[in-house]
Amino acid sequence: VQLQASGGGLVQAGGSLELSCLVSGLSISSSSGGWFRQAPGKEREFVAAIREYNGATRYSGSVKGRFTISRDNTKNTLYLRMNSLKPDDTAVYYCAVRSYWSVRYYEAQYWDYWGKGTQVTVSS
Repeated sequence: VQLQASGGGLVQAGGSLELSCLVSGLSISSSSGGWFRQAPGKEREFVAAIREYNGATRYSGSVKGRFTISRDNTKNTLYLRMNSLKPDDTAVYYCAVRSYWSVRYYEAQYWDYWGKGTQVTVSS
C-alpha cells in the first residue's frame, strides 16, 4: 500500500488549498481515510477522517466548518479542502488509511498506512 500526498504550498491567511492523497494497493471505498498534521515541535494531531462505505466524516474542533474531507472512489484518492486558512494551520499534512473504522480514529497509532506528508504554510 502506498499513499502519495500533494497540493501543499504557501498561502495567505484567509486563503484556500486542496490536498490530494493518491492511494494504491488498497481500495479507499472500503477503507477509512484520514488526515493528520504536525507542526514544528508539536505532536502529530488529528484533522479529519472519513469512514468506509457510508462516508461519515469526523473533524477536529479546530478545523470543523473550515475543512472538508472527501474521496473519489474512481480515482482512489482522498482530498482535504481547506478554507479560511489561519497561520495556526501551518504544518506538514499527512494522509492515512486503515482497513476499517476505529472508534479511536483521532489517534495516529491506530492508522495502518501513511503518506510522506505535504507542507502547508499560511502567512499572516
